[in-house]
Amino acid sequence: MNKLPSIVFATNNEHKLHEIRMMIGDRYNVLSLSDINCHDDIPETASTLEGNALLKARYVKHKYGFDCFADDTGLEVDSLGGAPGVYSARYAGPGHDSEANMRLLLDNMKGVTDRSARFRTVIALLLGDKEVIVDGVVNGEITTDPSGQNGFGYDPVFRPAGGSETFAEMTDSEKNAISHRRRAVEALLNKLATL
Repeated sequence: MNKLPSIVFATNNEHKLHEIRMMIGDRYNVLSLSDINCHDDIPETASTLEGNALLKARYVKHKYGFDCFADDTGLEVDSLGGAPGVYSARYAGPGHDSEANMRLLLDNMKGVTDRSARFRTVIALLLGDKEVIVDGVVNGEITTDPSGQNGFGYDPVFRPAGGSETFAEMTDSEKNAISHRRRAVEALLNKLATL
């Protein structure tokens, strides 16, 4: 029986880890940071999603020696000039408070008619001596009120284009089938198949 190749996903976010493991399935053994005893607070100080993904992946590769990938995801709202973008997780402050972030976003969009937005996930892959960046995007709009109990982050206020439900109203499998992370992971798997 072939042993699955292992790769580290540089995250402490259990929601993201669960989503990624579901998407990758039995193609790779996806290890978390805690699986490799990395309990460091990896800095995310870049001004772009690409920069943050690379910072995290390089940190794990250089300090722990594992092939790895890291992501950074941002919600980009057109009427807010692309904000919260790279600051999505800490939009309302450093505490990574999803509820506060969502409330601030809705407050900042009161009376705004152009509610177009996109979720964008960037993945930086470090495999051997190669560095590769891929991304995935899903377009949609910001609703006026949160709806749904599933998902995390801004999912209750993001409705993908052509849909009638927010990400938080969808099941995990429905969301994962169309999400920005799914699209980025598919691009990642395509790259892994060619490297």
